[in-house]
Amino acid sequence: MDSTQQAQFALDLQLTNEAAEQVRGFLTQEGVPAEAGGLRVSVLPGGCSGFKYGLNIEEAAADDDVVLTVNGIRLFVDGFSAQYLSGVTIGYHTSMQGSGFTFENPNATGGCGCGSSFTA
Repeated sequence: MDSTQQAQFALDLQLTNEAAEQVRGFLTQEGVPAEAGGLRVSVLPGGCSGFKYGLNIEEAAADDDVVLTVNGIRLFVDGFSAQYLSGVTIGYHTSMQGSGFTFENPNATGGCGCGSSFTA
């Protein structure tokens, strides 16, 4: 990330060790080199509470992305999503009911039972 992007965004986005391990596995499965590729973290309109989270493996960051390295994983965040993601911790949970990524968002003013939709 260049100094312009650092000054423009003070983005505190966390990725737990368990989530980072899962992302490493997905990067390997998709043949995406960790040096250039990473995980796109986005906030999209929709979901039962107004916004929903999106996660995608990508081969490279877009020119206008904020790029963070957290737990050895490159995270790509667009400007729209950045405003909703500061302070968010992305985790990974496994249980008898299933497994998947989780989001702890201290900025959310509401949510629903699915865990991937929120109100800001």
